[in-house]
Amino acid sequence: MEIIKKSIQLKALCTSFISATKRDAALSLLPVIGWLKIYRLKEWLLSDIVSGVSTGLVAVLQGLAYCLLASLPPWYGLFSAFFPVISYFFLGTSRHISVGPFPVLCLMIGSVVTRLVPDEGPPTNITGFEGLTRDEQRVLVASSVTFLTGIMQLAMGLLQVGFVVMYLSDTLVSGFTTAAAIHILVSQLKFVLGLQVPGLSGPFSIIYTLEIIFNKITSTNVCDVVISLVIMVVVFIVKELNDRFKSKLPVPIPIEVIMTVIACGISYALDFKTRYGIDVVGHIPKGYEPPMAPNLHVFQETAVEAFPMAIVGFAVAFSVAKVYSVKHDYTIDGNQELIAFGVSNIFGATFRSFAASTALSRTAVQESTGGKTQIAGLLSAVIVMIVTLAIGFLLEPLPKSVLGAVVIVNLKGMLMQFREIPYLWRRDKPDCVVWLGTCIAAILLGLDLGLAAGLGVELLSVVLRTQFPRCSLLANIKGTDIYKDRKDFIDVYEPEGVRIFRIPSPIFFANIEFFRTKLVEVGFNPLRVLRKRNKALRMIRKLLKAGDLQWTSKGFLNTSCRAIKESEDEGTMEELDQPTDFKDLPARIDWNAELPGNIIVPRVDLHSLILDFAAVSFLDISALKGLKTLLRELIRVEVEVYIVACDPYILEKLHDCCFFDAEVQPSMFFLTLHDAMLHIQEKHPQLAEKKFDYEKVKTTIFIH
Repeated sequence: MEIIKKSIQLKALCTSFISATKRDAALSLLPVIGWLKIYRLKEWLLSDIVSGVSTGLVAVLQGLAYCLLASLPPWYGLFSAFFPVISYFFLGTSRHISVGPFPVLCLMIGSVVTRLVPDEGPPTNITGFEGLTRDEQRVLVASSVTFLTGIMQLAMGLLQVGFVVMYLSDTLVSGFTTAAAIHILVSQLKFVLGLQVPGLSGPFSIIYTLEIIFNKITSTNVCDVVISLVIMVVVFIVKELNDRFKSKLPVPIPIEVIMTVIACGISYALDFKTRYGIDVVGHIPKGYEPPMAPNLHVFQETAVEAFPMAIVGFAVAFSVAKVYSVKHDYTIDGNQELIAFGVSNIFGATFRSFAASTALSRTAVQESTGGKTQIAGLLSAVIVMIVTLAIGFLLEPLPKSVLGAVVIVNLKGMLMQFREIPYLWRRDKPDCVVWLGTCIAAILLGLDLGLAAGLGVELLSVVLRTQFPRCSLLANIKGTDIYKDRKDFIDVYEPEGVRIFRIPSPIFFANIEFFRTKLVEVGFNPLRVLRKRNKALRMIRKLLKAGDLQWTSKGFLNTSCRAIKESEDEGTMEELDQPTDFKDLPARIDWNAELPGNIIVPRVDLHSLILDFAAVSFLDISALKGLKTLLRELIRVEVEVYIVACDPYILEKLHDCCFFDAEVQPSMFFLTLHDAMLHIQEKHPQLAEKKFDYEKVKTTIFIH
């Protein structure tokens, strides 16, 4: 009976464990379940409805506007503002970002589209283009590259490599998005000025585009320019008022939507298209097109461009999501976000949408209008769907110059990042170089090559900072057990004959020689001193043997009148690098005292050297060998070496690699710097006679 009871309990335990595992898996793959369980219907629903309607109106306008950046017919932007939102609602972990077209991604897609299907000339020879119009070919390219981008994001999410976004620093992203803003600005000039400018892609395309614009500047459509200027001025002023009075306004004034409706009405009433030759949005088909399979030949042509799109789209969305998750106190999962965006892009590409991320301005609208969860995002998708299915025809007379003006006004935040340059130059010059290098490369070479160049500059700056770090000599702050850079403080104490050398980075094959050089600069070259001493010993032995030198109670006495020539000394370099040997001499030589004849050996005023390893996180084999050689040279010239604050992992590695021997011993390692100083004081009693007493110190804690 007892056995039956235990088996029943075990079975119940296993069942509960399995159900808990299934529940955790479901919550992991479908985060919507987690926040729906805690949804406060009475408190949050009204806020989500208001936010969803406001965000939906902005999403319609931005979908049409940003689609121009992708060189596609405007109504396809409505698809990108609908399908990815549906997938992200179920799979995303952020409750506040607004998923949909992002101008930088649209521009990157546009460069691929115009490369494969240019405005002028035949398209690239790709199977599947037969019988399609130019717009249909471009839609096929955009949806295929979006599908490939989604596959890459999904694969990275499943492989749990969401950490790759950490290699895109804030400085790099800032420089990259600023360059993208300049590209977007130039690409919209043709709509603002009413010019026919072919879409170009590749290195220096921005220069060629500007050249074409300036050549055609006399053909500018004045009506387009006036409309654009009015839209930009009004939208800019009202946006500034929204920012200034956001605490007093219940919701931001949707000025872009208002101006779009007004412009659309005026354009229809005055027939701008016929009377002034203005380019308008034109026919917007009702409903959605059937699903479409991606083109595998486009995959082959765009694989190189798809990867930076996957990284940039995720990096921007994750950065924005992280800001709002911290603000509203919930967690987001980077790998799940990759899966969510991967599935969203794959699902959207099937229905002819292009790559989605998040637009900062649209997300700000969703959050500032009271959005609490992705229900607001779902409602914004419903608004987009209503426009697509029912009232899209009302936007047909909308001038494209209005969309271009809206895009340019929304670039303000990215263009204002130029103000970071003076700050970065004053605070961190390597970071400023990364910003400028990324921005200039992305402007001149294009966004894909520019991102690669920026990553190269960033990694190079990290390597150079690690290879050439700022080493320092430490000194004691009087009355404490704290040791700081002696250049930063005035009232410090440095014991005579003691140097404290701080190593502020890992030690590896590329910087071991740099540390050796720095040690020589602050002290002396131990190898040179060792060789000089061995040469001097060999000469002294010769003089003693020849009777030209005698040992007396007062030291060596030179009994010869002839000059002692250093050239008489001969020997191999290997012999000179060995430890000094006094076994056949009558006494040990004091190298800091006066030597007989004209024998000169560099004085060494240092008796103790402390190496602060507190910031050393790892040692490789090359650095380990170089460090051991350096320690041997110092020990052989009678300098006591102490290593303090060494990481236990490094110490274990030193033991495993047989680092220690008769000369280099474990006893040189101390837990703290102050312990080593107390040990030196005991070993050199003359230091205790100085005015500073190490036994009477206060332990101080710095609180930042």
